[in-house]
Amino acid sequence: MGERLKIGISCYPTLGGSGVVATELGKLLAELGHEIHFITHSMPFRLGKYHKNIFYHEVGVTDYYVFKYPPYDLSLATKLAQVAKMEKLDLLHVHYAVPHAVCALLARQMVGSDLKVVTTLHGTDITVLAQDESLKDLIRYAINESDAVTAVSNDLIQETKRTLDIEKTIDLVYNFVDKRVYYPRDVSGLKKEFVDRGEKLLIHISNFRPVKRVCDVIDIFERVQREIPARLLLVGDGPDLARLMNVVKDKGLSERVTFCGKQDDVAQVISLADAMLLPSEKESFGLVALEAMACGVPTIGSNAGGIPELITHGETGFLAPIGDTEQMAKYAVQLLGDEELYEKVSKACLDRARNEFCNFNIMRQYEEIYYRVLGREARQTSTV
Repeated sequence: MGERLKIGISCYPTLGGSGVVATELGKLLAELGHEIHFITHSMPFRLGKYHKNIFYHEVGVTDYYVFKYPPYDLSLATKLAQVAKMEKLDLLHVHYAVPHAVCALLARQMVGSDLKVVTTLHGTDITVLAQDESLKDLIRYAINESDAVTAVSNDLIQETKRTLDIEKTIDLVYNFVDKRVYYPRDVSGLKKEFVDRGEKLLIHISNFRPVKRVCDVIDIFERVQREIPARLLLVGDGPDLARLMNVVKDKGLSERVTFCGKQDDVAQVISLADAMLLPSEKESFGLVALEAMACGVPTIGSNAGGIPELITHGETGFLAPIGDTEQMAKYAVQLLGDEELYEKVSKACLDRARNEFCNFNIMRQYEEIYYRVLGREARQTSTV
């Protein structure tokens, strides 16, 4: 049996799928006995209750008058080095090349030890930041100097290599859901508060950025409700919220669309729905679609990025070209109007989520990478 590890994790703790995945991974690793140290600017919002193997180290930023902007990157690198040295960490697992991987590499130099750095690419560091010529060399450096690099979809791996001319091996490790948390909930009583008898409920969850094409969500819903009695649940917040509310009002859909804001119990909210809408322009993986899948809720969306690696068209959902809201609406009507088809697709969602993207399988892949970079033998683990 291999050694239990001391792992430092750094991520964006308060927003996006990357922070969710990083936090959930840390919690699972702690359950197996690994010692996990979160090193972030605030408490990860999914961290939850106390666990004896989980520790939190806050990154404080120096507010020194000579700095025009607070130097978070330098503060993070310093904190990573301090914790690594004080706690004798085996490795740092950082999420995003910039700034976290760069800071981890600087911390490794400061510590002057055999500290290893594992970097996970989630998308934005490649699909957005790497498009900036001024950042390309920095991101390329972060990837090439990491001891191991993972990415959440094969599409993201190919885009990384294409954009940055990277030859380094990048491990494919998909995102995951904890099957103990994400499963179909009995919400029949609660659902009556959102829909009348015979109506279907569609849902969209995101941070309402332009890349999510939230107005396409409204267009799809408008087409669907012409054919099938339906309502729409919008969960989240973001820069396009005001525009979205205006579109809903202008289309006369205010009575059929509910804005829920941010919600903590995502599994319960998703379980209310009959289908998830995800017409994104870019999506390196599509974590919310996986969360829906694990609750038995099919996704109808675009074939952007890594979504086709998650959603098998015609089996666990339906995909159409980006912007083709007419076709997405047709798929939604087909799915929601055929009870036999819906049951078949819903069951396929549950099977795929539990078998291909379950927490234990993905966590084991990360463990194997940790032991590989440390040159140690992987230990046998039991199913969580």
